[in-house]
Amino acid sequence: MVYDVIIVGAGPAGLSAALILGRCCRSVLLCDTGRPRNAAARAIHGYLTRDGIPPAEFLSIARRDLAQYDTIEVREAEVVGADRRGDGSFEVALATGDHVRSRKLLLATGVVDHLPAIEGVQALYGRSVFHCPYCDAWEVRDQPLAIYGRGHRACGLALELTAWSRDLVLCSDGASELDDDDRARLERHCIAIREERIARLEGDDGILQNIVFEAGARLRRRALFFTTAQSQRSDLSLRLGCEFNDKGTVRTGKYETTHMLGLYVAGDASRAVQWVVVAAAEGAEAAFAINTDLLKEDLC
Repeated sequence: MVYDVIIVGAGPAGLSAALILGRCCRSVLLCDTGRPRNAAARAIHGYLTRDGIPPAEFLSIARRDLAQYDTIEVREAEVVGADRRGDGSFEVALATGDHVRSRKLLLATGVVDHLPAIEGVQALYGRSVFHCPYCDAWEVRDQPLAIYGRGHRACGLALELTAWSRDLVLCSDGASELDDDDRARLERHCIAIREERIARLEGDDGILQNIVFEAGARLRRRALFFTTAQSQRSDLSLRLGCEFNDKGTVRTGKYETTHMLGLYVAGDASRAVQWVVVAAAEGAEAAFAINTDLLKEDLC
């Protein structure tokens, strides 16, 4: 069997694309490994009708939506390889050893955040250590917050957080790598800079209480927002020759197209605005483009 579309990744982008394509009477194979980026989060925010819903519940509802369409097949399987064949179709290799083919391929594999290498961070991640203020800052508004990071990106995140709190401290865990302009901007907005090395984070039941520096001093904070590196969850886009931007996400064109005909990338793997609602919208856009391209081929 040659599917119309294989979708790799069943997060918001992949699920949304599968729903639209399934309703277009397209044969869809949706493959997923069950490792969502926001698994540690308590809730999804900023998504109309679903604000505050736990991520696992959101995914469960989405799976139920797909189950009513016999055009959509879901497999709990890791995709370990993909190649474009001479006839323009794609051959996808699964970790099970199976090989499946499709006319179009959509990668919605997302990214992995690199947590700060600090003792205690894992127990607090998703409860009081966050990477996205739009997702989580409302719950800690007007409280003492810390920003973890270095250089211009850390300055940008600190200034961004002034929308939610004015009690902000930038902790760089070593040299801040800020230039004079960034230092001056932070000073104008009363954002302190702490360059001491951090020994650990202290908290209780997932809630941050103190940032403990190696010299012994403690900084009382309610939450910490970090800006560090992230990487693609899957190397499929790299192996297929996709172009990347300076943030490490895939450079895509209109309707999530890529350099390769028939290959699309949607969701966090392809954009700077990495919100659930945006990922779902990108999945829908990619589905529209895929179905349009299939129609053109079928009706030529």
